[in-house]
Amino acid sequence: MTDLSAGSPSVADIRDDYSALVQRKRVYGGILLILFISLMAAGFRTADTRNAGSFVDGWRRILDYPTEVLSEAWEKVALLPGHLAHFMPALIETLNIAAASTLIGAVLGTFLSLLATRGMAPWPALIPVFRRISDICRAIPEIVIALVLIFVLGGGPVPAMIAIAIHTAGALGKLFSEVNENASLKPVEGLQSVGASWAQRMYLSVIPQVGPNYVSYALLRFEINIRASAILGFVGAGGIGYELRNSMSWGQGRYDEAAAIFILLFVTIVLVDQLSGVLRNRLTHGAAS
Repeated sequence: MTDLSAGSPSVADIRDDYSALVQRKRVYGGILLILFISLMAAGFRTADTRNAGSFVDGWRRILDYPTEVLSEAWEKVALLPGHLAHFMPALIETLNIAAASTLIGAVLGTFLSLLATRGMAPWPALIPVFRRISDICRAIPEIVIALVLIFVLGGGPVPAMIAIAIHTAGALGKLFSEVNENASLKPVEGLQSVGASWAQRMYLSVIPQVGPNYVSYALLRFEINIRASAILGFVGAGGIGYELRNSMSWGQGRYDEAAAIFILLFVTIVLVDQLSGVLRNRLTHGAAS
């Protein structure tokens, strides 16, 4: 009989190779861990030096400001409902900024992803160009874009919306393109064989496949954009972040207003997170039986 195992590695050889592979992974992991700790230590040391040695000393007073805010808010707790009602329009403005920027960014991200996916792009030679455009859009922080737009357009919600929409288009364009890679191209080829246009092929064959994942990622991005729009309010982009900056800059005497704004933001983000989580789960996994 012919020995079928001739020339094939033995169990001992496989075990030795696997042990060597595991050992190499541990060594590489240890090197990366040491490098990460070294970079963190160097970063903290640089930060402490730039702050004239006050970075480390400041840790002992890290709870002073929250304690001061909470104590003043507790003393004026009777005014809390009025503050919540007063800042509700600013919160709605922040939600509108986040919703509009998410919608615009999702539309732009959809086009960028379709134009940057092999087998779907109408101009295959320009795929690297559209991918670099997506990279640039998400590489520049929203606050940098907002500062430039505020200088050009003035303060208000419009610069914040445009800045967040640009960053959202780049981020969702990357996520959507990864979803497109898993879509079947057979419907696209079938529609192309009967003379369908590029828009018809994308709308009728690709979007139905990737739509649930698109909406899921867009909802996740909406949560992020709520926080981003609140942060951009600190640079004059409107919304509840602008009110929070004013309350904090006045210092003592208006800390109760800052506490009310923090409560509004916290409750809103938690509610949106829970709601979008339920919707994402239903879109990707279907309704529970």
